[in-house]
Amino acid sequence: MTRPAPSADLRPIDRLLAIMARLRDPDGGCPWDLEQTFATVAPYTVEEAYEVADAIERNDLSDLKEELGDLLLQVVFHARMAEEQGAFGFEDVAQAINDKMVRRHPHVFAHETYASLDHQKAGWEALKAAEREGKGRTESLLDDVPVGLPALTRAVKLSRRAAGVGFVWPTVQDVVKKLHEEVGELEVEIAAGDLEKARQEMGDVLFVVANLARTLEVDPEDSLRYTNAKFVRRFQYIEAKLRERGKTPDQSDLPEMDALWDEAKTVEKAAE
Repeated sequence: MTRPAPSADLRPIDRLLAIMARLRDPDGGCPWDLEQTFATVAPYTVEEAYEVADAIERNDLSDLKEELGDLLLQVVFHARMAEEQGAFGFEDVAQAINDKMVRRHPHVFAHETYASLDHQKAGWEALKAAEREGKGRTESLLDDVPVGLPALTRAVKLSRRAAGVGFVWPTVQDVVKKLHEEVGELEVEIAAGDLEKARQEMGDVLFVVANLARTLEVDPEDSLRYTNAKFVRRFQYIEAKLRERGKTPDQSDLPEMDALWDEAKTVEKAAE
């Protein structure tokens, strides 16, 4: 049975909640939406978060508005499924984050003062640690660092958590020295032809890179996104120049493409 969409006169968030309730209604709802679970929706939630980041990277505020809406839909979707199970609803989600933000900003909403931004960060971590303890998560400092995070991001969070209790290389130079050491171990396994050990050593290299990023206060995912975009620009320059020559990349060779790569770098620098 076809029914009209929830009234546009509702507040936008109330209308969105009503739309999701209708989609999940066993009586006339959407078959696809009805068969979803937390687990099946989770990949879409992660994907939408990345699309938000992409819109920000492109400084496309119109697209950002749309992508934030898509991400909000994911929150509403999960909250609706939880409400159907009698666990919690959207209002509970909003209340929980309201309480958390007030609790974690005592310098704004209470009478706490911090001498510096570093002290504020330390206070934030202390509050998070107290929250973990209150939830009974005291077995390990690392227990609640989500496994589902991108590996580089999780590596940064793991190392930051350990650094908070002093398990950290003292200087940037020490981290760089460790990076060279790990690269050397990777080269040994590559030379030996042991691809399984090389895979493990590659992980060690990337973990130290994540530590270096944390030490430099650089987001490795952001850095890699920047380099990915740069690679795409320069490779597309190669493709365009080859087309002018009546060729495709598979009809070229490395020396020709490498020369065009250097040309693309020169063009970019001249435009800066």
